[in-house]
Amino acid sequence: MISDQPELLLATIVSRCQCIPFHPLNQNECLRLGMEEGETPVYMALTTDYKGHMFFLFANGIPTMHKIGLGKFLFGMTWAPNQDLYGIFPMIVGSLYVTAGAMIVGVPGGLLTALYLSRFARGRTGSFLRCGVELLAGIPSVVYGFFGLVIIVPFVRLLGPGTGLSVLAASLILGIMILPTVITVAQSALDAVPSRYYEGALALGVDHEHAVFKVVAPAAASGIMAAIVLGLGRAIGETMAVVMIAGNQPILPKSLLSGVRTLTANIVLEMGYAEGLHKEALIATGVVLFVFILLINLCFSVLKGGKDHA
Repeated sequence: MISDQPELLLATIVSRCQCIPFHPLNQNECLRLGMEEGETPVYMALTTDYKGHMFFLFANGIPTMHKIGLGKFLFGMTWAPNQDLYGIFPMIVGSLYVTAGAMIVGVPGGLLTALYLSRFARGRTGSFLRCGVELLAGIPSVVYGFFGLVIIVPFVRLLGPGTGLSVLAASLILGIMILPTVITVAQSALDAVPSRYYEGALALGVDHEHAVFKVVAPAAASGIMAAIVLGLGRAIGETMAVVMIAGNQPILPKSLLSGVRTLTANIVLEMGYAEGLHKEALIATGVVLFVFILLINLCFSVLKGGKDHA
């Protein structure tokens, strides 16, 4: 799947961008950007292509919501395309449950690891842990999913009734998957805090631990919040691993051990054979997912603005 292969996605977008007409750059502009005369900057083409993707989503998704009925689509309890029932509320709830569980699992450990790597780890220990984080970031989603099937699902099966394919299993594997994002971004924010903050705290008689947790960490609050938001976006947009271990049942989960289907899993599972209104409803599901991401970024911007003014 392209969503699980960033390099393939980038190559596809760039190849499509080659057909987008742009005004060629003059010699001075090319010298400034380090390019040959007449060449088009890739970022300009990418921006235009992303706008085209957004237009496609909304142009096809919003009329479909109107055709089905916004209330029936967003709050309908039944997803049965063979009966022309397209209610995605169970999948919205499933996405929220799985994402919330992933944040509970991944964020505390990720932030503490970032603090340790930035301010406590030294020598071989720090190098070993950094290599481990980089390794986690490079593992494909399908490998995480296979790990979940072999290790996590049997463990969850021991906790109660059910097959183990559940909200809890998906939350645990997603919590592991967001660790590299949270750790890397939070560590960069902590490393960017001026050393005079830490040294000033020590000069006032504060010990190392209090200086880190009471002075350095609050100073990096904006970057830490960015790490959390990026981890949240990573969790809510994950597909392959969730498809493999969540159970994929389009019903409201009754407990953490119940099977669940997320918005992304619904699109992936059915887009290959969908047609007509069914396909349009899946595109509209993509619009809902896109709006979720926009709301997450909006909330982050509001929180960041409030902290800056404070």
